[in-house]
Amino acid sequence: MRSLAGLGCVIAGATLYLYSLSLYLPAGPRLRHPSADGEHVESEPPSDDASEGTRRLKFPSDLDELRELAELLQFYKREHTGYVLLLFCSAYLYKQSFAIPGSSFLNILAGAIFGPYQGLLLACVLTTVGSTMCFLLSRAFGKHHIVNVFPDKVSALQRKVEENQDCLFFFLLFLRFFPMTPNWFLNMSAPIVNIPITFFFCSVFIGLLPYNFICVQTGVMLSEVSSLDDLFSWERLLQLLAIACVALVPGALIRRFSQTRLTLEARPQNGLSADKKAQ
Repeated sequence: MRSLAGLGCVIAGATLYLYSLSLYLPAGPRLRHPSADGEHVESEPPSDDASEGTRRLKFPSDLDELRELAELLQFYKREHTGYVLLLFCSAYLYKQSFAIPGSSFLNILAGAIFGPYQGLLLACVLTTVGSTMCFLLSRAFGKHHIVNVFPDKVSALQRKVEENQDCLFFFLLFLRFFPMTPNWFLNMSAPIVNIPITFFFCSVFIGLLPYNFICVQTGVMLSEVSSLDDLFSWERLLQLLAIACVALVPGALIRRFSQTRLTLEARPQNGLSADKKAQ
């Protein structure tokens, strides 16, 4: 019970911090309107913009909400880059640390707000740091509970880790490229099956790089494409081809390595496979 109480305090504190940060929405950039003599005059945004923006600051659940949130944060990023960056990083780490689904939407949002290069760097760093925080929280508070809730999955992962001790880092990369088990479960169960935190950290950063790249580039295209003509231009088609190559090439290399080095199937016992023994 002590571990659950400690985890509850951490979740409550993080939730309160993120909620307080979302309430502190600074005033929007000053709007420029043409005057009667042709000059541009600055004016204050409507007084209800802040309250409306606060209502719209929530985790997106579909593409429409994602596009709306991206437009709002792009608007505030003009004069409040630091606040938008802090809010995005806090929300991302909150999701990753507590294994909340939906990180793909935040990766897409990173591309839409920060562009292809800064967005990719942010997505990779935050994915790695957030997953490591989930690792540490599981090690500190959740070991016994995770074993009790997922006994079969934990024992199966433990067996695979022991069978691939001689190439453990590449086995972890394989699990990230071809998720035989969900990423959130791997993050929580890694300390239970004695995966070193250094291997875990590096495998998350490298193994999820293609996935993060695809999501970020999707966000960049969503923010730039306004019609189907833009989507099917030569530039976009070449960009989609590059995205496909980045996604396929590392996975193909890891799969080729896994066929010769990794133990992924159940080992035969007494010369008989599990299927034959069942017949």
